[in-house]
Amino acid sequence: MGTLQPPSIEEPEVERVAHREDRGRASLAPGRRRAALAIAIAADALQLIAFPLFTPGAASGATDLLDVVVGVVLSWLVGFHWAFLPTFIAELLPFVDLVPSWTLAVWLATRTRS
Repeated sequence: MGTLQPPSIEEPEVERVAHREDRGRASLAPGRRRAALAIAIAADALQLIAFPLFTPGAASGATDLLDVVVGVVLSWLVGFHWAFLPTFIAELLPFVDLVPSWTLAVWLATRTRS
């Protein structure tokens, strides 16, 4: 008696897709980057300078509205980036919004790799 051999299995042809690191980032127009950075700096400065207006309490809705508008505009200008999610959550917390987190998020989203 002979030995049993398993049937041969051939792998199908598969198109290989380049990894994200290989593709690189889509280029962002310098004007859009500057506009996003200016909006982020303005929003952070407004929250720092107008802190008495944006304190927790009755006027906290104004700072929340500002953060929602800034998040939407920055996502439109730069495109979605994961740095915007924790920034948006941090901006909703009292006293954490005093950190210039929108500026940091735009810098992270628009930095280029060397």
